[in-house]
Amino acid sequence: MRSYKGFVKTQPLWKQEQFSIQQFAFPDFDLSNFSPSPIPTNLRLGHQVEYIFLELLKQHPEYNILAHSIQVKIGNTTVGELDFLLEYKKAIYHIELSCKFYIIDPSISEPIHRLMGPNRKDMFFTKLEKTKNKQLPLLHTKECLPYLQELQIDPREVIQQVYFVGQLFVPLTQEVPSIRPLNKQCIVGSWMYMSDFEDASFRESVYYIPHKYEWLHLPHNQVDWQSHFNILMDVNVRHINKNAPMLWRKMPDGSLDKFFVVWWK
Repeated sequence: MRSYKGFVKTQPLWKQEQFSIQQFAFPDFDLSNFSPSPIPTNLRLGHQVEYIFLELLKQHPEYNILAHSIQVKIGNTTVGELDFLLEYKKAIYHIELSCKFYIIDPSISEPIHRLMGPNRKDMFFTKLEKTKNKQLPLLHTKECLPYLQELQIDPREVIQQVYFVGQLFVPLTQEVPSIRPLNKQCIVGSWMYMSDFEDASFRESVYYIPHKYEWLHLPHNQVDWQSHFNILMDVNVRHINKNAPMLWRKMPDGSLDKFFVVWWK
């Protein structure tokens, strides 16, 4: 259930329409009486998010999932995938889903280029361009038409939107940089260099490195906390492998937060 709660709390990276792309208006959910199927922990994070999105909308009375994860092929070669086709108030929607964890690098001048994965590989702008130029246009290709005909869907009548949510992490020692026109409500934590994390001010807290399938979770106490000294050794090992871990921190007053410690500089 923690993954569902974390997903519902994660905000869209922009509101309504930006970049000529319309955000899907995800409905409000009361999870108090929600009883989902357990999420397989062996799923990659992106597939976990698809599973969560599917389970939530399946139990919503106004939405009808027509198809999901449609692999469009030419022969044995997959040319793309449609994430979700759904019906809402007699209209058909094609929804491309994405959930990302980005740090904000203020050394880059253009705001939408500032967002990147903690290992500086997964760039928001690249994902945006792929969505606009490949994932959404796939619906209108001749290769996709047989799949739509089987579902009795006319692609000309389909409304295309995305549900692009994210958690953003700002530099530890700087003012929050501009990310306009993106949504500031996505900012949930900070990121820092190893030299920052080695500072004495961090020694009084305890830490936990969540598995990637836990990244969506709100930090909680039901984990095995480690001292600053012990977690430093673990972070060092990950940095040797060029991996920037997320950490949860429990401070002396009991408050919790999360951040990334990056290996590059």
